[in-house]
Amino acid sequence: MPEKHSLSTLLVHAGRSERVTQGSVNPVLQRASSLVFKNLAQKKQATLNRAKQGLFYGRRGTLTHFALQDAMTELEGGAGCYLYPCGTAAVTNSILAFVAAGDHILVSGAAYEPTQEFCQHILKKMGVETTFYDPMAGAQVATLLQANTKVLFLESPSSLTMEVPDIPAIVAAVRRVNPEIVIIIDNTWSGGILFKALEYGIDISVQAGTKYLVGHSDTMIGTAVANARCWDQLRENSYLMGQMADADSAYVTARGLRTLGVRLQQHHVSGLKVAQWLAQRGEVKAVYHPALPSCPGHEFFKRDFSGASGLFSFELQQKLSHEQLERFMDHFTLFSMAYSWGGFESLILYNQPEEIARIRPNIQRKLSGTLIRLHIGFEDTEELIADLNAGFERLK
Repeated sequence: MPEKHSLSTLLVHAGRSERVTQGSVNPVLQRASSLVFKNLAQKKQATLNRAKQGLFYGRRGTLTHFALQDAMTELEGGAGCYLYPCGTAAVTNSILAFVAAGDHILVSGAAYEPTQEFCQHILKKMGVETTFYDPMAGAQVATLLQANTKVLFLESPSSLTMEVPDIPAIVAAVRRVNPEIVIIIDNTWSGGILFKALEYGIDISVQAGTKYLVGHSDTMIGTAVANARCWDQLRENSYLMGQMADADSAYVTARGLRTLGVRLQQHHVSGLKVAQWLAQRGEVKAVYHPALPSCPGHEFFKRDFSGASGLFSFELQQKLSHEQLERFMDHFTLFSMAYSWGGFESLILYNQPEEIARIRPNIQRKLSGTLIRLHIGFEDTEELIADLNAGFERLK
């Protein structure tokens, strides 16, 4: 799509060239390990084009993969998109592509727990040192840079507690000290469209496409869209690490893109309505929804994001006992307990304050009450509110 189009139009048409659709509405589903060459000349040409979406070998991709890669590249404004079997693989391999033994990286101390554990265990074993920073430190993050710092890893909003960092201030301060540093962000919460990461000087935007890109809780995939400076190195290192997604997952994800915009709009409306209701409850100490003033970094959310998704959390006035947790959590009729999020269904999980403190020891903001994380799906919001209200009643 060479012409400039609005986001809603791009979501429908990106990645749908004649080459990959071959006359149908959706891209073809091409499952292949071996791609057959008719002659030596064709094999030579395929080898030359193997990194440029030439049909070469299944691990390099098929037309189905190329369709999704093209769509994500266009949507996020990058030079290329690599596909992974899940979001964690996208995070870890994006970091691994740019570090070596003896290097140092900076990572948000409120990032997704598996991201932190990868740094603490796998990278440490490889001789790569990690410093975890407070995401609300702003430009002061630059003071943590070392001569051997190669990667800055951001996440916005933060996992669980939903802080929204001042990303432009962090990026600008870090670039002044080290213009060559590779800056990566976990951009899953925004679906890659509510926050246009690469427009803010970030090199690589990573997503667990399992969540909003797929949208139906039935496929696992990860994406990493990189700018021109980092694309070749990200692509080749990820290929050498054996990273890939299967064709069926790529097909389902590409199909999910077509409704991403309207789904996120509904998540925004429904999620905000539930969050505002929770903010009025006496049992609730604070609601950590980026669109509400009670969320740290709310001012940065208003400035940098075009909307909200359906994931947020709230802190109760008290820490619930195990018996109270069972009464509260075990009897919802619409909210299900499950990991992941981003589908059409509403979900609920909890964390105790000591659990939060354990996984983010470098952050001064401490919780005193039980943290409840919600994902608001497409059920009727009044019925979701009634379900939550019944939960509060069970605590009396």
